[in-house]
Amino acid sequence: MTSARVRPRVGVVVLTQGKRPEDLTAAIESVLAQDDVDVDVVCVGNGWAPTGIPDGAAAVALPENLGIPAGRNAGVPHVSGDLLLFVDDDARLPDADFLRRAAELFAADPRLGVVQPRVESPGEDAPTRWIPRMRKGDPRRSSPAFSLWEGVLVVRRAAFEAAGGWGDEFFYAHEGIELAWRVWDAGYEVWYRGDLRCEHPAIDPARHAYYFRLNARNRVWLARRNLRWPFSWAYVATWTAVAVARGVRSADGRRSLRPWFAGWREGWRTDPGPRRPMRWRTVLAMTRRGRPPVV
Repeated sequence: MTSARVRPRVGVVVLTQGKRPEDLTAAIESVLAQDDVDVDVVCVGNGWAPTGIPDGAAAVALPENLGIPAGRNAGVPHVSGDLLLFVDDDARLPDADFLRRAAELFAADPRLGVVQPRVESPGEDAPTRWIPRMRKGDPRRSSPAFSLWEGVLVVRRAAFEAAGGWGDEFFYAHEGIELAWRVWDAGYEVWYRGDLRCEHPAIDPARHAYYFRLNARNRVWLARRNLRWPFSWAYVATWTAVAVARGVRSADGRRSLRPWFAGWREGWRTDPGPRRPMRWRTVLAMTRRGRPPVV
């Protein structure tokens, strides 16, 4: 007599500020439409009390905008499941078997900690920066990942907890890099899966007034929180050179470089939060896979 297959249970955190109600509804409905899995969905309002959301999703209201990573963290205690799915309110899952297929990957490999899917932007080309590897190539090719696009992620809860969750202090930008590093450091693996897909509009991150400042500040914080010398200095030096080169090539370099260096200084002068230096074995594992923590 064979036992019945246990349906995977996935805790889903959908983060929103309530500024895109139609997109939010589409995001939640795409999760609720998933086949062959049980989903426990919470909509976290970051500085907003969620209203008008689809039946089947609970709501958590945060009295102020705590930032993206803290907002996601706030939703986790409200959902159950050995797997977690994080979804931004302007993303969606176009395939009803997305979560079933993702759950099968985790069931087949106990060391798998995080999966990032391929991102498509209907009607336009998705930015290659959303492919988390240096040599982008075919977006349908899967590969280990040491940074993450955070808009849609499937995470093993045990790996998420071992990594310490999202870094609340970042507020915006680069929290996916730290999560990837810390999941690897906890003994799990992080993968980009080109055979799984989600949808998200192609947007310019520089639309946010604070983009360049937080981009630089959080690069410095990443190094201070996670890297040992000499990698901490090498990481900051590399990204400083990249920022300067991009600014020089830009038609309006001052627009990016002035706030970028303001953030760079802020990164050194302010408290980055808890430090958790990466193990040397993790540095070696990253280096063997062609991505040492330098760039």
